[in-house]
Amino acid sequence: MIEVAFSWEVIRPLLFFVLGMVVYSIFIFKFYRFVANRDIFHLNLKQYSTSSHPIIQKTLGFILYIIEYVLLFPLFTFFWYGMITIFLVFLSREQSVQNVLLVSIALVGAIRITSYYNEDLSKDLAKMLPFALLGIFLVDISFFSFSSSWGLVKEIPSFWNTILHYLVFVVALEFILRISHGT
Repeated sequence: MIEVAFSWEVIRPLLFFVLGMVVYSIFIFKFYRFVANRDIFHLNLKQYSTSSHPIIQKTLGFILYIIEYVLLFPLFTFFWYGMITIFLVFLSREQSVQNVLLVSIALVGAIRITSYYNEDLSKDLAKMLPFALLGIFLVDISFFSFSSSWGLVKEIPSFWNTILHYLVFVVALEFILRISHGT
């Protein structure tokens, strides 16, 4: 009979991989379901517009709408963009920071456009890249290099002007989509 001794040295990496995959998968699940919805915010700030006068009610409703899409939407967009950029930086090989930033914002823009066409398509697009990156990581763990990725992450702030332009583009795109959709 073979006796097997329990070893934390063997189990620890497995535990980290399992927990890492679970956390990453849950984050992607929540992320793609949120970013792919056409109507991102369900805050219903109009409920706080309790005036009985129609002009005041419309004005307050407009102001609250602006708060959602001028203040909150750019914050969420920056978060999505940042997360996709980090994923791409850490799981892409030999890409320049400029290319990673461009691909990341293009993905966010494409997700937002497709959410107005078909939310299911948008959800598929939003989860495709993160799960593909996980697949690449799992198939070839040597693909990932923390030191080179961290070097790229440290370069990102030097592209603040490009990042700002990209974010303004996506916020403007969202406004155009909302206006053309009539909401």
